[in-house]
Amino acid sequence: MAARPAESVTTRRIKEDAVTQACTLGVDVGTSSTKGVLVSVDGALVASATRAHDVARPHAGWVEMDGDVWWQEFVAIAHELLDGRDDIQVTGVGVSGMGPCVLLADAGDRPVRPAILYGVDTRARRQIDRMNDELGVDEIVRVGGSMLSSQAAGPKIAWVADEEPDAYARARRLFMPASWLARRLTGAYVLDHQSASQTTPLYDIEAGRWHEQWWARYAPGLEAPELHWADEVAGVVTPAAAEATGIPAGTPVVTGTIDAWTEAVSVGAHEPGDLMLMYGTTMFLIATGEQTLRTPSMWTTVGAFEGTRNLAGGLATSGALTAWLKDLTAADYPTLLAEAAASGVGARGLLALPYFAGERTPILDPDARGVIAGLTLSHSRGDLYRAALEATALGVRHNVETMRTAGADIRRIVAVGGGTQGSLWLQIVSDATGLTQQVPQTTIGASYGAAFLAATATSDAPPRIEDWNPVTTTIEPRPEATAAYDELFDLYVRLYEGTVDVAHALAARQAETAKTESGA
Repeated sequence: MAARPAESVTTRRIKEDAVTQACTLGVDVGTSSTKGVLVSVDGALVASATRAHDVARPHAGWVEMDGDVWWQEFVAIAHELLDGRDDIQVTGVGVSGMGPCVLLADAGDRPVRPAILYGVDTRARRQIDRMNDELGVDEIVRVGGSMLSSQAAGPKIAWVADEEPDAYARARRLFMPASWLARRLTGAYVLDHQSASQTTPLYDIEAGRWHEQWWARYAPGLEAPELHWADEVAGVVTPAAAEATGIPAGTPVVTGTIDAWTEAVSVGAHEPGDLMLMYGTTMFLIATGEQTLRTPSMWTTVGAFEGTRNLAGGLATSGALTAWLKDLTAADYPTLLAEAAASGVGARGLLALPYFAGERTPILDPDARGVIAGLTLSHSRGDLYRAALEATALGVRHNVETMRTAGADIRRIVAVGGGTQGSLWLQIVSDATGLTQQVPQTTIGASYGAAFLAATATSDAPPRIEDWNPVTTTIEPRPEATAAYDELFDLYVRLYEGTVDVAHALAARQAETAKTESGA
């Protein structure tokens, strides 16, 4: 953990005013919303606020967002949480956000184009091929830890240089959501090591620094951000930021990191042997260890904290898939969940592939497509919903087995995110993987983890996450259900292998259709 900064005027005021409640503010910019929380020194949630937003999909395979919205929503949330609350004193600010993203800004910190989002954006295929040819796949993996994929930020920087040279010519700095908020709040130009390790191939994972030669080659003209760990203080709130947000000037701001890693912090799932499983719009898994593990189909990164390494993976859809079915059927979630529970293990003979937005790990196939096999006229919407839940669970199993084959020592599973609010999805995942899951008391996610990071960096006696957020629910796999999912998992893998050529052909047709419809 990082050293605590010198005691500020703000901190002294808290000690002198017994009626003022000391809190940290945590804000996370996610794919579908920005969330903020005020958390007391003992971990209690004091207040929360949310701003929903949409991403833009201007072309097939593109997913982007206006970076200015990140700051606008932060300001709005800060005011909602703090205005009129004279009983609250903010002692620190934690920031977090989706990633790895690529937001390029000019010398005046004005975005030169919308931010390109993480692995769901697949536009940089040509740049990936070029980097592989120029640098060699083995050398990229040796330096950066992972093969290049749609998750890597490096090729997306190169894409802007190649495809939008006028915008790139104005670019001077690289940001992700957390570092953009830190910049606007403090004026510091920093990026945490974890996020940097996902800018493959621009970061040397063993040396813990930017690869200067490759940065100059693939990010020419950009100033490399200073590297910090997630729990280090980036700076303090400037007078201008204080006027905009209502947060007192001089308040420390923590560097922060990518939302999945901040969410792991929120539940203490960042120690060697831990696996964090995040149920959200997408599904994310992070296994933590002390050694660097490399496997072609997963992401090797540094951890949120110094001395840790991660093997990570992610499904391109999970909550996005269930939301699609809800909208398609015009049914509400409680109804669909009840019908899915009644459908039973195996969804009455249905099997689905959840690749409705391509797939990230472990198949690394942006042209994969969703499949629902076994349909008959007797199947109901509840069967379809059950098949979707089981598809994501089998996708989790595919990732876990790949991690273990690579040498990951997974001893504890902690489930987080919005999907943990209901028991059915959790039970299906435990049954399909054969793994016990622990669910903590608070599962509001990365904003809570950001508040915890702020508390650890600014407190005389840094809190323990076990005290802030104890485990309250344990989900055990049911042996008879696990046996059934063992058979379905074999069919799941074979279904992809048997349909991949057709899926790729259809993906090509979809791309052509999209070009025609857009007039390109």
